[in-house]
Amino acid sequence: MHPIALLNFSTLELWLGGIVVLLLFVIWRLTQHQECGFLGEPEEGIENILPAIAGLCHSTVSEGNAVELIKGPDFFNRVIADIEKASHSVHLETFLWQDGKASDRVIAALCSAAARGVCVRIIADARGSSGLSSASREKLKGAGCHLHLFHPWRPMNLGRFNIRTHRKIVIIDGLIAYVGGHCITDAWLEETDGKPAFRDLTARLEGAVVNQVQSTFGENWTESECAPFADKQCFPVHEKVGGAKAHVASLRPDGCPSAVQVLYHLAIGTAGKSIYIQNPYFLPDPAGAEALAKAARRGVDVRIMTPSVESTDSFFVTYAGHFHFERLLEAGVRIFEYQPTLLHQKTITVDGTWCGIGSANFDDRSFEINDEIVVGIAEPSIVADLERVFEQDSRDCVEITLEKWRERSLFAKLRERLFYLFNEQF
Repeated sequence: MHPIALLNFSTLELWLGGIVVLLLFVIWRLTQHQECGFLGEPEEGIENILPAIAGLCHSTVSEGNAVELIKGPDFFNRVIADIEKASHSVHLETFLWQDGKASDRVIAALCSAAARGVCVRIIADARGSSGLSSASREKLKGAGCHLHLFHPWRPMNLGRFNIRTHRKIVIIDGLIAYVGGHCITDAWLEETDGKPAFRDLTARLEGAVVNQVQSTFGENWTESECAPFADKQCFPVHEKVGGAKAHVASLRPDGCPSAVQVLYHLAIGTAGKSIYIQNPYFLPDPAGAEALAKAARRGVDVRIMTPSVESTDSFFVTYAGHFHFERLLEAGVRIFEYQPTLLHQKTITVDGTWCGIGSANFDDRSFEINDEIVVGIAEPSIVADLERVFEQDSRDCVEITLEKWRERSLFAKLRERLFYLFNEQF
C-alpha cells in the first residue's frame, strides 16, 4: 500500500478520533488538582493561629486530649491490648496488609472481639492489601467482622481505581484512636531480609479529637458500605483527659488542594524557628520545594530525614526525590539519609510547639490522589519527644552536603530527571 494511502482517513474515523481525544482530555482534567502554595510571611507562631490553620483544613481545634507516641513493633502490642478490651466497636483502616505473624495476631484479636459481640468494621485498600489472602479474609468474615476492600478492580471503579486509601487508623469504642504509619505486615514487626523492623511511629489518642478520626473512617466506610453508622456510642461526649490541643486534616475536596497538602504548606509557611521532617517518600513538587527553601532562606532551621537508596523499599521514589536536593541544599536545608532500614514514620515538627503525625508522604500522590490523614498536635512535650527521635535517628544517617552532592555523575542527574517525570504516580 502506498504510504500516502494510510493518511486517507474517513470522516467517521476522524470524528471518532476527535471524540477519543476529547474524552482523554476530560478525564485528564478531572484528575487534575489545584496546587497549594502559602505566599504570606509568618507574623505569629503556629500555636497562636492554630484555629485558623485547622479551619482552613476543614477541621476544628479540640482541647483536653491525651497523646502518646507508640514506636516500632510495640504498636502491635498496644493496639491488640486495646482491641481485647473493646466492648462496643473496633474500626480499622489500613493500606498494606499481608499474611504473616503480624497479620495473624491482629486477625486473632479482631475475631475474638467480634465473637464477644463487638462490632468490627474493617477497610483494607484493595491494591495495598492484595497480600491478605482469601483465607484470611474469609476467617474475618466468618467470625462476624465486616470487611470491605477499598476500590477493588472492577469496571465501575475504572475512574477511581488509582485513588487508594493510604490511611492507617484504628478506633476502639470511639474512645481511643491510633493514627500513624504502621501497616500490618511482618516488616513492621521484626527483622526481615537481614534488616531491622521498619522504623515507624504512631500516635495513640484519647479525647475529643478521636471523634474527628472517627469521622475520617466514616467517610471511607460510607463510600464502601453505602450506609453510615449513626451510632452515638461511636461519637461519645469526651471528658478532658490531657492537655494537648489537636485537629485532623483528611479531606480531599474535588478540584481543591487536599487538607493534608494545605496543612503542610501552612505549617512550613508559618514556621519561624525550626522545621524537622521525617518521611519515607520525600518527593516534593516545585511549590513544596520552594516553600522549604524559602523557610531556610529566612533563617528557619529546616531538616529533612528520608531513607537512603540502600534502605528504601522504593528506589524509584528515592531517585525522583533527589531532583530537588540541590535546590534545597543551596537554600540551607539540611538533608539526612537514614541507613539501617526503611524509615517509615511521617512526622513534621514546627518551632518546638506543634507537630503533625499521620499517613501522608511528602509527595503528590499523598497530597493530590490518595486518601490520607494527619493529626496536628500542639503539645510541647510531644513535640520535644519527636525532636529527640529525630536527633537519635540522625546518628544513623549520612548527612548530604552541597559540595558532595554537586559531584554526582551525569548519569545520576539524568536518572533523577527521568524518574521525576512520574512523580505524581509514585
